[in-house]
Amino acid sequence: MAAGFTGTQVYQSDFDPKIYLDTYYGAVTGVFIKDGYLDFILRKLHKAFTTGGVKGQLLIDIGPGPAIYQELSACEVFKEITAADFTDRNREYLEKWRRNEPGLFDWTPALKFVCDLEGQSGKLKEKEAKLRKTLKRVVQCDVTKSNPLDPLVLPKADCVLTVGCLECACKDEQAYRNVIKNLSSLVKVGGHLIIGSILGSTIFRCGSKQFSLINLSEDFLKRVMTETGFAIEDLEVLPREYDKAMYDICNHTSGIFILARKIKDV
Repeated sequence: MAAGFTGTQVYQSDFDPKIYLDTYYGAVTGVFIKDGYLDFILRKLHKAFTTGGVKGQLLIDIGPGPAIYQELSACEVFKEITAADFTDRNREYLEKWRRNEPGLFDWTPALKFVCDLEGQSGKLKEKEAKLRKTLKRVVQCDVTKSNPLDPLVLPKADCVLTVGCLECACKDEQAYRNVIKNLSSLVKVGGHLIIGSILGSTIFRCGSKQFSLINLSEDFLKRVMTETGFAIEDLEVLPREYDKAMYDICNHTSGIFILARKIKDV
């Protein structure tokens, strides 16, 4: 499987942001709506950015694709957010969202869910405005580089967040270890790395296109975090019930959330 792993240029040419959002986050029928993954991640992120004590000046969101939901709680406790993605189309989509252009994906359910968690029910427009103000820049990144933001150099971040990215970018476990080391270089000692991912998967589909995924396990992720200088502060796995139609789109067996503090440079 690794020999035929989807390369970066395939994402550049074939990944469609609109189809992706409709397939995975569309109301009722979206893969991550039906299996509960979206609500799970939003709840865990809310906890991390409140009682988990994750806050600061700079958060870097690595590989958000065209999505913004993972930043909704973060914008309350960080002064600035940088979103960094590999593909041109995803960055263009995020810039359109920052400009509040019409006709984009409707994040109302996620906005409502987060506002309710925060005790701010009904304040969806205020939440969107807060995130647009906090999301200072959208930049290119390549997680396989020692500085994933090259040539951009930013101050060390208080938090690096990555949801639904690394399993797409790493063809094997060694590549994954290298990528975690690269992301660690962006985080200050004492800062946090947050990973939202899926386990037991090999492929996902976006329209007529199929993309590769590394088959991750909980044990491997625990091990690699320790090996790269992090101490895990929160880890939770969300099992997924079998649904053939949904598995045909993305064949993961569970979701996972990890909050880790960087304790040393490795």
